[in-house]
Amino acid sequence: MAKPNYAYEKRQRDLEKRSKQEEKRLRKLERKQGEDDQAPAESENSREPGMDVPGADT
Repeated sequence: MAKPNYAYEKRQRDLEKRSKQEEKRLRKLERKQGEDDQAPAESENSREPGMDVPGADT
């Protein structure tokens, strides 16, 4: 009977784990870049006129 090659199996598990971690890292990076792109545009559009004028409490 053939002997199991544990080193090969471990290497395959490690490679799969690393590829999943890389995919997760890329998804997080894309999500973060999407938020960075949208955040300034939303904050500029949601501003009310006169809000940054001191003493304009009406």
